Amino acid sequence: MWAMVLERVGEPLRLTEVPRPTPGEGQVLIKVQACGLCRTDLHVVDGELTRPKLPLVPGHQVVGTVVEVGPQLPGEEAPPVGSVVGVPWLGWTCGNCRYCRRGQENLCDQAKFTGYDLDGGFAEYLVAYHRFAFPVPLNYPAVQAAPLLCAGLIGYRSLKMTGDAERLGIYGFGAAAHIVTQVARYQGRRVFAFTRPGDLTSQTFALEMGAQWAGDTTQSPPEELDAAIIFAPAGELVPLALRAVAKGGVVVCGGIHMSDIPSFPYEILWGERVVRSVANLTRQDGVEFLALAPQVPVRTEVERFALEEANTAIERLRHGRIRGAAVLVPDAWWE
Repeated sequence: MWAMVLERVGEPLRLTEVPRPTPGEGQVLIKVQACGLCRTDLHVVDGELTRPKLPLVPGHQVVGTVVEVGPQLPGEEAPPVGSVVGVPWLGWTCGNCRYCRRGQENLCDQAKFTGYDLDGGFAEYLVAYHRFAFPVPLNYPAVQAAPLLCAGLIGYRSLKMTGDAERLGIYGFGAAAHIVTQVARYQGRRVFAFTRPGDLTSQTFALEMGAQWAGDTTQSPPEELDAAIIFAPAGELVPLALRAVAKGGVVVCGGIHMSDIPSFPYEILWGERVVRSVANLTRQDGVEFLALAPQVPVRTEVERFALEEANTAIERLRHGRIRGAAVLVPDAWWE
């Protein structure tokens, strides 16, 4: 099979012919229909996440068809051949540690992640543990469903961390933001979007997705926020968001990697404001969000790339030139 392979961090991916994997115990073999490109993939390629297995096939927003089922543990039932499933970042957990036992499997110390510890979806096939593969909602074509598996899930978990906040600020308007804005509006919240200075294209996009106001990070919102979510990997946004939220508000850092947060005066934290991070996701997040998405309904804006165009897509994402989400389609490179 063909895959885009990361051989050394900091280098472009290489289109490589590799053996098709065989599903082991508790796994299924999936023929990839589409795989979303995430900013986390950039952090892996650039070495900002420092322990990827190498060589590595990246990609953790995978939608595909089950074509083979491996041996199963007693009492477990894998999705049948022909099922369309989605594979997210969280690829395996131990199930026994203190975090797993108390419903925080996203914090499992032994966790393995798709496209980081496990080969991911920038390929024609991948194997995945079926416990961490979700049924894809009906009426979502694979290309539109792929961004739901990380941008959607992390956005949803971040949104849950804001409680019942009615006035919601979103810093960085890309794949996750354009999905979570739709969910927030469905829940009756008002969204205020912040972009890089001068990025009028993203501000227009935010308004099209339902934001009430859109400006850049040098501006103050027209009213106090109840909460803010930061998707941009820029630590300097944390003090800005703290200044924008009202007393009792929360600032949620939604990325897996962020530059250092600069020091800030205690007075902008005082008033029972909270800064917290979101780490990974749980299977319960997946079940909840994939049931909610069709009700909204979430409409994903995607730009489609052939498998061999992965490096082009990565560079465009790096420079903020993707509207919504980038999605790789393995079969397209043959066309």
